[in-house]
Amino acid sequence: MSKLEMLTPQNSAIALIDYQPAMYQGVQSHDRIVVFNNIQILAKAAKLFKIPTVLSTVAKDSFSGPFMPEVTDLFPNHDIIDRTSMNSWLDAGFRKAVAATGRKKFVIAGLWTEACVMFPTIDMLREGYEIYIAADACGDLSPEAHNRSMDRAVQAGATPITSCQYVFELQQDWARSETYEGVMDILRAHSPYGIQVRFSKWALGEHASEGGAKAAK
Repeated sequence: MSKLEMLTPQNSAIALIDYQPAMYQGVQSHDRIVVFNNIQILAKAAKLFKIPTVLSTVAKDSFSGPFMPEVTDLFPNHDIIDRTSMNSWLDAGFRKAVAATGRKKFVIAGLWTEACVMFPTIDMLREGYEIYIAADACGDLSPEAHNRSMDRAVQAGATPITSCQYVFELQQDWARSETYEGVMDILRAHSPYGIQVRFSKWALGEHASEGGAKAAK
């Protein structure tokens, strides 16, 4: 296992943690709509590329509310692990779900960065996992809280990434036609680049494609 080895559908998994109404209410480090879009980029990429995915909530029925349906609707057969612990790694069900993926490279995103992301990151690093934090899909009580949490996680050995970087790393080549349109759908729906995609299709025709004729078929 090496950080110089790219994330692929064959070597990685993803954990999405606590995207719930009560947790969103506290986010002041980012525009909530940006986080809302970026978590959907991650989730839709995970589904498109068939990435093993772990979903978890904290105190769903007693305090925080359900995981955002824009994500859970993508994974209708997934069990969502509900916890009482801020640190998901303390929950036996979460640990079991992580182990069941059979992967050691894990992308993590969640609300909030300083607890629900950083705590399992540190524990999973200690257990031998390689952790990649999708920083722009996380959020916290303040920019300082988010940034210092990312600093601590990186110093402990985690690698920071972004949501679109994750998609591009999985796709790698625009000529990979089996996932090309799925990636374009994600970008059109959730990123500013979607404006360029729509323009190119309008100006050049529906055949317009970064992957050339092969991907456009």
